[in-house]
Amino acid sequence: MGPASIAPGIWPQVAPIILLVCSNVFMTLAWYGHLKFKSVPLVTVVLVSWGIAFVEYCFAVPANRIGSAVYSPAELKTMQEVITLIVFAGFTAVYFKEPLSFVQGAGFALIGLGAILVFRGQA
Repeated sequence: MGPASIAPGIWPQVAPIILLVCSNVFMTLAWYGHLKFKSVPLVTVVLVSWGIAFVEYCFAVPANRIGSAVYSPAELKTMQEVITLIVFAGFTAVYFKEPLSFVQGAGFALIGLGAILVFRGQA
């Protein structure tokens, strides 16, 4: 019995969020995790990042496929961008010990306001 059979009514709304969070954790790691390993050759970090990105795609593609049943492509992309910013903020605070500054947080909040416009404009 899979998650879709447990909550078939809300699964298309919730699954993309869960899957995009997972996707973004892997993609953020692929894009920024290597910055702590600057002595590793670039070709090596590119190849490792590709491997991590493959896992990211295994979450992102189903997220968009399932989510397309209830969200427009613009809404899915907006959701992905907001989730990216949230994951990135947490990642930099934990992994790099660099929490967002007030100005960075304000900038991210403005992007979040843009996301609200996208979702409200679909009504």
